[in-house]
Amino acid sequence: MNQPIELSLEQEFQVKSFTSQVQRMSREQAQKFLIVLHNHMMVQEITYRELLMHEWNLDSGKES
Repeated sequence: MNQPIELSLEQEFQVKSFTSQVQRMSREQAQKFLIVLHNHMMVQEITYRELLMHEWNLDSGKES
């Protein structure tokens, strides 16, 4: 896992498009956007963790 991860052409396009959008934002807009993005990333991480725990049957002791 020491090899760098390469992006597909579609992903590279998405990065360039995102970069362009962010560069057009004001500082205040960018700061607000980063806060929302960070929140979404945290929710995504929790969702992945819960899905993996469920898939690996590690959530059997958890109350539903």
